[in-house]
Amino acid sequence: MAVRIQSMADGKPTRLIFAFALPLVVGNVFQQLYTVVDTMVVGKYLGVSALAALGAADWMNWMMLGIVQGFTQGFAILMAREFGAGEYGRLRDVIGNSALLSALFSLLLVGLGQATARPVLLLLQTPQDILPGALLYLRIMYLGIPIVMAYNLLACVLRSLGDGKTPLQAMAVASLTNIVLDVLFVMVFQWGIAGAASATLIAQLVSGLFCLYHIGKLDILRLKRSNLRLQGQRALQLLSLGFPMAFQNCIIAIGGMIVQFVVNTYGVLFIAGFTASNKLYGVLEIAATSYGYAMITYVGQNLGAKQYQRIRQGVRSALVIALGTSVVIAAAMLLLGRVILSGFISGTPQEVAQTMDIAYFYLAVMSVSLPVLYVLHVMRSAIQGMGNTALPMLSGMVEFIMRTATALCLPLAAGEIGIFFAEPAAWLGADVVLVLSYILVSRKILKEDSGPALQ
Repeated sequence: MAVRIQSMADGKPTRLIFAFALPLVVGNVFQQLYTVVDTMVVGKYLGVSALAALGAADWMNWMMLGIVQGFTQGFAILMAREFGAGEYGRLRDVIGNSALLSALFSLLLVGLGQATARPVLLLLQTPQDILPGALLYLRIMYLGIPIVMAYNLLACVLRSLGDGKTPLQAMAVASLTNIVLDVLFVMVFQWGIAGAASATLIAQLVSGLFCLYHIGKLDILRLKRSNLRLQGQRALQLLSLGFPMAFQNCIIAIGGMIVQFVVNTYGVLFIAGFTASNKLYGVLEIAATSYGYAMITYVGQNLGAKQYQRIRQGVRSALVIALGTSVVIAAAMLLLGRVILSGFISGTPQEVAQTMDIAYFYLAVMSVSLPVLYVLHVMRSAIQGMGNTALPMLSGMVEFIMRTATALCLPLAAGEIGIFFAEPAAWLGADVVLVLSYILVSRKILKEDSGPALQ
């Protein structure tokens, strides 16, 4: 099956963005099945305490994943721009340098993760009865960071060339692998939480190898030895794009850990309910993330091709699509939320009822706030695609402040339910910064005769 390279510098923006994003949405559905299946198997087969252990490790795991994705998505901005400009020699240099930097950072993150896992869990006041499970899960997931880094980089290479379908196929294969291994490792071999973590990493490895196989078919991506040498200026260029995005995701995750710190003080059942809905958060965000990937590629390619007016047209189209999608997903979750959540929760009737009430309330709050989240992803990715990663990083800092302030202060006035409004408050704060930033950056680009200095 051939890899589908797609130029997004020609054609109707709405059709291009939707056609590019749709396979990413489906692919991200499969990717989310990793965590959803893990959670359902653990929650149903191992019980509430094991589910709470996964929840306690959630934000720490997401922080490492966010750093990985930040770097690789930052690298993809320059890939898309060189592809849009038709500079295939420079594109190969960018990919080669991205691979070397990714390998270096993945090793550093493994060491950092292993050294900090237990101290951070203790700092977050993780209950003693779930601490061993949370620590075991993190140690295994951190060992697999090079695998996660490799898959994300390979998928970013394909997306930067306008191919959203091959990553979809990779995710479909990997998701099936994960489901089979979850059942085998957890339910048959009885490896518990370790089995769930191992299944996820093996599935990621499968998806990475799938992407690598298809990349190998592209002549324009045949790397030479000269492409695999760190070039000082090129490496600095990539880091200037990747580091702010990685830092942005890192501070967002730290804010999430502060939320988890507050949640951990409310007991195991509250943690379990919070975790069940948090796993669905990934599902709620699927389309938003996909539209974000589409915008980075669309804006990057059009910037490289010097099609500046098309950038604005594409952003408007993406906002309409994103807002419509968010309303549909929100309605579905409000109607079917309790049915879906029941697949995550087990225990005594009293435990199930209490955990369900907590989980559904949180899910309802997030669902109603989805349009705010979808605007965030479109605007942030559009600005990043224009080569400006500093202003999105600033929005991440505002997101951190709003999330932390709400989590620490609102429960004092509203009780435990106050913690559920930390995420919507963070999204809203980021939106204000991003909308103003987009107006500023887009006006600047339209006034210039040539693209920003990313050459």
